[in-house]
Amino acid sequence: MWFTSDNASGAAPEIMAAVQAANAGYARSYGADALMDQVRAQIRAAFEAPEAAVYLVATGTVANALSLAISCPPWGAVFCHTHAHIAEDECGAPEFYMHGAKLVLVAGDHGKMDPAALSMAIEKAKGSGVHGVQPAAVSITNVTEAGTVYSVAEVAALAAIGRAHGLAVHLDGARFANALVATGATPAEMTWKAGIDVLSFGGTKNGCMGVEAVVIFDPAKAWEFELRRKRGGHLASKHRFLSAQMTGYLEDGLWLRLAAHANAMGARMTRGLSQMPDVALVHPVGANILFPEWGLGTHARLEAAGAAYYPFTAPAGRERARLVTSWSTTEADVDNFLTALRG
Repeated sequence: MWFTSDNASGAAPEIMAAVQAANAGYARSYGADALMDQVRAQIRAAFEAPEAAVYLVATGTVANALSLAISCPPWGAVFCHTHAHIAEDECGAPEFYMHGAKLVLVAGDHGKMDPAALSMAIEKAKGSGVHGVQPAAVSITNVTEAGTVYSVAEVAALAAIGRAHGLAVHLDGARFANALVATGATPAEMTWKAGIDVLSFGGTKNGCMGVEAVVIFDPAKAWEFELRRKRGGHLASKHRFLSAQMTGYLEDGLWLRLAAHANAMGARMTRGLSQMPDVALVHPVGANILFPEWGLGTHARLEAAGAAYYPFTAPAGRERARLVTSWSTTEADVDNFLTALRG
């Protein structure tokens, strides 16, 4: 009954097998390995983007930070949701890699930026002249930190606002596969066709050991990314082990199957929680992240039963939790949790 996060799961067997296979013999270092050529071809094919630049890094934080660094100058502003991961969970890494650029927080219900609020925030920043940061980029998170999912139309609407003001548009896709499965969209529809310029394409939360891809749909930004990655200390020497994870992840649609299972377990949990009169879901469940709220004393009972998850601040007299299902969550895990919750 482990629901702290999908990055608490182990690596999928197919990923481990790919890494083991890559361990044999010798390979060129620093991304010149043959497996990286395969990864590049796989991602370009999946995204219908034959000119896209593709790079690998080991963490989602640096994928986001470097993606924003090529999108925003030090005097610029990146507009993101109030509770975006880049704003609350990356210890200032985006600002660090952007050399001091500012994150401007935009409100919106259930983790989604409100388009009107985004427009207003951009207009306000544009009016500050030399005394304020200059609008440079919009960053969208899908799946959101509230567990909701932007539709393709919602992504396109936000991207259109940014583009109308000449801003770059970044998509934080730590759970990109979960969002695709939830919406039925293709990778191209959710990204460049909707106006996305650069994507942080997650693998770690969906069955990989530790690898993220940065997909840059404007290849003119590629060389700058390479320099920033090296200067930032994130060009892996034994790069083939990143490449092996990603090529195994993309092979035969494994990435989508793993996400589909995580989402299905999230749906199973949602159905069970919805049948309990004292339990309420704080946000609509779009994929594999849930925020239930229940009565006092429930945390202690679940912890005693062996459940692991993150408690969240709740209104007086209530308790709140975040539950995340993963590629390795079983039906028994969910059912045992629901049984413990019923008491």
